[in-house]
Amino acid sequence: MNQAPPIRILVVDDHFVVREGIRSLIRREAGMVVIAEASHGAEGVKMHQLLNPDVTIIDLRMPVMGGVEATTLIRKEAPDAKILVLTSFDGDEDIHAAFEAGASGYLLKHSSGDQVIPAVRALMQGGTWIPPEVGEHLAARQRGEVLSAREKEIVRHLALGEANKEIGAAVGISEQTVKSHVKNILAKLHVRDRTEAVTVALRRGIIHLPER
Repeated sequence: MNQAPPIRILVVDDHFVVREGIRSLIRREAGMVVIAEASHGAEGVKMHQLLNPDVTIIDLRMPVMGGVEATTLIRKEAPDAKILVLTSFDGDEDIHAAFEAGASGYLLKHSSGDQVIPAVRALMQGGTWIPPEVGEHLAARQRGEVLSAREKEIVRHLALGEANKEIGAAVGISEQTVKSHVKNILAKLHVRDRTEAVTVALRRGIIHLPER
């Protein structure tokens, strides 16, 4: 009887320790093999083009190119690509963005490592992998109001500590229009002030601090 070929896995993460941990998990599993590693999204996209792995395990926040952009590019060239996000970011906007980009599964790094293998197998069978914690975050997002692209842009300026006049000059709108947007942002995020709005936006993954 012919044995089925192993599931070929590409690992994309900027931390060597994480990549090595995943490789160690896969090494102990019969019928799976890590065929390549990449340290950022752009490298991951190139590796995917060259090797066409069965499953790609990818982080979200990486230098050069993040996981959402890389997933979008991979799925554009390979619509059937199976992508499992493995990240420490649990914000509902991060999770939503990953699935919108084309991911089929989402795992949090603080969750048990024993989910990686069944998640890979679920994707290979054409399914998805959404743990209860991730599903709860997605459900919470669907129940709430979503910030517009302009509102997200203004929150990013709020995070820089800019006043309304500065924000207006930066984005090309009047100070009064900025005030109106800020009012809407506070209402949508259910917060009382600008500082709290930035805190919630960071926690939910609506905005991110720049990479140092």
